Amino acid sequence: MAAPLDHTDDWWRAAAIYQVYVRSFADGDGDGTGDLAGVRARLPYLAELGIDAIWFNPWYLSPMADGGYDVADYRAIDPAFGTLAEAEKLISEARGLGIRTIVDIVPNHLSDQHAWFRAAVAAGPGSAERELFHFRPGRGENGELPPNNWPSQFSGETWTRVADGEWYLHLFTPEQPDLNWSHPVVRQEHEDVLRFWFERGAAGVRIDSAALCAKDPDLPDAAEDDTTPYVDRDELHDIYRSWRAVADEYNGVLIGELWVPDPDRFSRYLRPDELHTAFNFDFLARPWDAAELRASIDTTLAFHAPVGAPATWVLCNHDVTRTVTRYGRAEDTGFDFAKKRFGTPSDLVTGTRRARAAALLSLALPGSVYLFQGEELGLPEADIPLDRIQDPMHFRSLGVDPGRDGCRVPLPWRADAPHYGFGSEQEPWLPQPADWSAYAADRQAATEDSMLVLYREALRLRRTETGFGDGPLNWLPSAQDVLAFVRTGGLICVVNLSEEPVELPGHTRVLLTSGPLDDGGRLPQDTAAWLRS
Repeated sequence: MAAPLDHTDDWWRAAAIYQVYVRSFADGDGDGTGDLAGVRARLPYLAELGIDAIWFNPWYLSPMADGGYDVADYRAIDPAFGTLAEAEKLISEARGLGIRTIVDIVPNHLSDQHAWFRAAVAAGPGSAERELFHFRPGRGENGELPPNNWPSQFSGETWTRVADGEWYLHLFTPEQPDLNWSHPVVRQEHEDVLRFWFERGAAGVRIDSAALCAKDPDLPDAAEDDTTPYVDRDELHDIYRSWRAVADEYNGVLIGELWVPDPDRFSRYLRPDELHTAFNFDFLARPWDAAELRASIDTTLAFHAPVGAPATWVLCNHDVTRTVTRYGRAEDTGFDFAKKRFGTPSDLVTGTRRARAAALLSLALPGSVYLFQGEELGLPEADIPLDRIQDPMHFRSLGVDPGRDGCRVPLPWRADAPHYGFGSEQEPWLPQPADWSAYAADRQAATEDSMLVLYREALRLRRTETGFGDGPLNWLPSAQDVLAFVRTGGLICVVNLSEEPVELPGHTRVLLTSGPLDDGGRLPQDTAAWLRS
């Protein structure tokens, strides 16, 4: 079970954080949709897993045009998930088990059903209500062309025209109008929302699409591949300094979702008066290759060091292909949205072996680590029937991209129960594969070499043994295609990505391996080991 909270200020520097996608975690009322009642019932499972915090994807009132990332009211829980009172109970109950709560804030845009946007549409051109968004007249003889040429994050158009002829900007779907972050009311509202959740016990905030909020006020056309008018603009830093001042009032943590490829510009967001940490997507994007992974680790640590921020490590989330499937591909095992096309083959045996090794690698690296629900069960990406796909990425790509639903399928809890114990009555909102009984949590808990047992033991050691979490890393001499490093107190991690077994470095004790050693005590292909020197 998780240990009681120790109230240290810097818990986040070494935390193991579990991502809960509420719709697909557990269904407490049997209506086919995961909810807060389901999460509360499964808190003992999470405590036994050994995590330090839960990050919840948006649970707010939403029309669900984009899985809850189109927020209609930040101070209300969507009725499909429960109530605000239940969210407060969940935060309190989790804290009693030693688990902190991180909520998701989406500052770039709102839902088109939010009161602000509905008022803006009704008020008309030139109104104060429209100044909270990016409304513009169109180009062309009769204003029939969009105001600029910016590309969408989801394919398709980024401008939608309203009845009076003006257009509004949405970098995502038309149901997600972008906010105007140069307006003081927008800034004040989000600071108030931060306080609202910190006062209800949230320990941290994950900031969605954190590099997109600020826009060039002139909204100019952009050259091909030029994102400077709307990505990673310098004005963002003043915004996050204000957020940091709010967070510091509550000893809260700010975590950015930053798709910023330039490591130097990425690290600027982690200066002591801005965000505490940010997602490290470079590591997630690398293929299963020793040189690539080592380069990512070195670059990540080098650019975090000058600002004193801890690195974060993640293998999968609600937007990307599940690790087992990604690492099972024959050629390119890196992440790219283009790699999710229909029909891409994957060897799940190979993928599972590599995912087990990657779990030990990521958990041994300096800093904090994020675990997406179902990764501890070794779930593969699921194939969703075309008539059941809900992700707008699929539709806005005109059916080319299968979207992200394949990693969002409801979890299997009990092998022999209807819907694998996700809920008792209604079919889940996304269909579960027919062959998922072997992945069920109850069956894995009783299987000595299962992925769940591996994660439980790895997280237990990470909490109880010295050398894990924040701190230095030093590489050890190793064969080509082998990663080997030592942490504080003589903790050694070795990962063999070569095709042949390799000898382990000198050690006094084997703490854990992702798979059995061979008859000669060597580390097989695609296997990791934790050792004590």
